[in-house]
Amino acid sequence: MLVAFISDIHGNLPALEAALTDARVRGAEKIYCAGDLTGYGPFPGEVCRILAGKQIPTIIGNYDAKVLSALHRSADLKERMKPGKWIILDWTCRQIDGDAQGFLSSLPALHRETLAGRFELLMVHGSPVSVEDAIYPSITPYGLKKKLAGTRVDILICGHTHIPFVRRVAGTLVVNCGSAGHPVDGDPRPAYALVKMQQGKPPSARIIRFDYPKAGLLRAIERSTLPRGLSADFSEGNKKREMP
Repeated sequence: MLVAFISDIHGNLPALEAALTDARVRGAEKIYCAGDLTGYGPFPGEVCRILAGKQIPTIIGNYDAKVLSALHRSADLKERMKPGKWIILDWTCRQIDGDAQGFLSSLPALHRETLAGRFELLMVHGSPVSVEDAIYPSITPYGLKKKLAGTRVDILICGHTHIPFVRRVAGTLVVNCGSAGHPVDGDPRPAYALVKMQQGKPPSARIIRFDYPKAGLLRAIERSTLPRGLSADFSEGNKKREMP
């Protein structure tokens, strides 16, 4: 069984479409999303519609939760945020229609499932602690045990940091999908994870980097009132200009 996991699309519709196509071509039987559909990119509503329409199991990310909060109490958030950060959040909120808002509101904080009849999957955005917490490649067995708080997991999927990695830690396959829309490690190619499950073997995973047509994304940013520096960030694979 081959399963794909994507995360941190951040309003990048062309990258999402490319990731879904690439995963299917490689033989993925199912696709899951670990959150952060919105923010930064110019197509947050369209991303929500695709994931909802394709019924891809999806959880909420920290930026998605921030969007929902801003839709209900924007004045409070605006006072606490830097102007550049607020511009991105406010613009994103104005692209979220009722259907997209309903979809975001329906997303759970985590997803559990038994894959291939025997492997216990836990998918979170940041970590089992919260959507804002993070799991880095340096995670130790002690650190993972603390985050799992006694939960038995064969496969732990996360995102949030935009730093893709695969590690086996104390018997658990830990997979950070990276970002399927907004990479930050200097490689402008987005990433997702493929997890393979075979009879009689422990699950394995690998990170897939893929190309996508950026022209439409960059044109949409230029036509919007989003900070122009975002175009350079998407082009370069960085996160340094007017970011929340």
